[in-house]
Amino acid sequence: MGEFERDVDAVLTRMREDLDQEERAKMMRLRDDLLRLQERNVVKINHSVMELLCAKYLIQGGFEVELEHNLDGVSCDLYAVKGLGSLIVEVETGFVPPEHALDPQTYLRARIASKITRYSGYANKFCLGTPPYYIVQVPPALTKPPRFRAPEEIASIKGLCDLYYTSPPVTLEEIRNARLHSIYTLDVDSVSVREWEINEYMGKAALWSV
Repeated sequence: MGEFERDVDAVLTRMREDLDQEERAKMMRLRDDLLRLQERNVVKINHSVMELLCAKYLIQGGFEVELEHNLDGVSCDLYAVKGLGSLIVEVETGFVPPEHALDPQTYLRARIASKITRYSGYANKFCLGTPPYYIVQVPPALTKPPRFRAPEEIASIKGLCDLYYTSPPVTLEEIRNARLHSIYTLDVDSVSVREWEINEYMGKAALWSV
């Protein structure tokens, strides 16, 4: 048994207490999916344990969940379906690659903006998952309903995304229609999840960053 498998099994053991038999079976299927992905070097452990924690929360909420779900040539971290409704969650850890050591804040804001604009059109709801020690860098315009987004705000987000993402570029239409519905804070230490309404989270984030 490798280190990845041991860590996944350890966190699953900590999650099992309040799961019923059907929920446990669903989590074990997701575990097996992650092990197959890890063999292909597609996933990393710190990201995967947060995906599992978010998946548990959604499964207990009545969703059917897939990890690393393919969306028209790209994959999202969690794709969940409940009845006729669908939900995408992208897990963001705040990791900055070495090549962006001199522009980390701009890079993270662009990455979040790009994910919201690219992914939110593929589901009824789009959410971000993040550890409680990282404040997600959401451009303020993307916390507003689309109808309240000014043309200059849309242009600013377009310019931000185009700094790093041009294959293909984010479109003005995607930015105009993008929605971020909520943020999940994923506390692996306590295997707990808190769901935040976006403006509540951003208000708290403003206080945390002072």
